[in-house]
Amino acid sequence: MTWSEMQPLLEQACTETLVMVGWSTLIAVVGGLPLGILLVLTDRGGLLQNTLVNKVIGQIVNIGRSLPFIILMVALMNFTRWVTGTTIGSEAAIVPLAIGGIPFFARLVETAVREVDHGLVEAVQAMGGNTWTIVRKVLVPEALPSLIASTTTTVIALIGYSAMAGTVGGGGLGDLAVRYGYQRFETGLMWITVAILAAVISLIQFAGDHAARALHRRGGRSGPSPRLRLLKAKEPAAADISKVA
Repeated sequence: MTWSEMQPLLEQACTETLVMVGWSTLIAVVGGLPLGILLVLTDRGGLLQNTLVNKVIGQIVNIGRSLPFIILMVALMNFTRWVTGTTIGSEAAIVPLAIGGIPFFARLVETAVREVDHGLVEAVQAMGGNTWTIVRKVLVPEALPSLIASTTTTVIALIGYSAMAGTVGGGGLGDLAVRYGYQRFETGLMWITVAILAAVISLIQFAGDHAARALHRRGGRSGPSPRLRLLKAKEPAAADISKVA
């Protein structure tokens, strides 16, 4: 197979992979972020401590993570057909990719949020901040570098899942490698596909690491931390006391 014959196939496969991974990552982040935060908030000693809710969410996440992706795809075929009208193609592959990505990302979010200094949470509570304020102003901003790294890990995992989806007609680079590289013995095309996947993953990892380091150097937020705001709020009071004395 010549390059002129391979080029349109590679372009279409790359587009399908980007669509699958892009949409499934978006859904995984939107679904996994609140789920991971809830795992922290409802845990023992959390702001919304609820053992029953925590165990239920934890079990759902554990079950979702324990299923191999190929089995998850087969198990979700009826649901995928109900959502997209088909079980073949890149659009159909987004459904199991997203569902598989949500619990994966949720656990990463839980780990990232647990790393936030509890002293910052106590400081905002002392200033009268409620749970939503703590989540929005402390937990998410302070964990942002780790969340960026978690998103990078999720994207790379979903790229691997999307290649696996190609074995059952999911489209993308995995499907191209199986149909031409394996079934038609087009070894050159298969190795080009492998090289593209390796290059894409390397670029995503580099971009994610760079973004995480940049945010970490800035303290993970654009403004002063709650600790600094608290100290600044206390300084005038201390000055007033000195004047009275």
